[in-house]
Amino acid sequence: MVGKKNIAFGFLYLVLTAALGPYMVKTVFPDIQQAADNRQRQMADLQLLAGSDFERDLEPVPAADIARDNTRAILGLNRYLQAESVLNDIKGGPHAHGNLEALLNIAAGITLCFIAAAPLMKQLVSWLFILGTLFHSGVLYLMIVFKLGWAQQLLGLGIGPVLLLAGLLLIGVMAATGFRATPVGDA
Repeated sequence: MVGKKNIAFGFLYLVLTAALGPYMVKTVFPDIQQAADNRQRQMADLQLLAGSDFERDLEPVPAADIARDNTRAILGLNRYLQAESVLNDIKGGPHAHGNLEALLNIAAGITLCFIAAAPLMKQLVSWLFILGTLFHSGVLYLMIVFKLGWAQQLLGLGIGPVLLLAGLLLIGVMAATGFRATPVGDA
């Protein structure tokens, strides 16, 4: 059955992309927490200074000290936002798209088992889904998790989404004309 490889690929790929969850908890969350603690400390210092009308020990705080405190607070906020953006990049990129495309391959594989169509067309659709997944969320994985700069160039070509859309279009047309109630052989 042609769809069998999509089902197997989908489940194996789902393991790979779902594993990003524990990876984020182990490697990214501690950085975010540390940056958040630092940001909070810096902002609290600045808030106390502003709340005391920029005085310490009843003496006006020199402008240079205020500027330094302000700079520390801004830099602390920036470090926190950068740490959080790493998490958002992983969640919104390879994790979310990879999980979705893994499930899409499973659904396409099951659907292909019930479509009566030329074996070559079924193979084409099957490979469109697999290659589309690899060229989209697979490249996101390389770009965001492994930080391979060349992957961004490949992603920018849009090959993966085009392959996935072509696969969706073809499987939709094939399902409209050849979907059966029982599994179909590929011979």
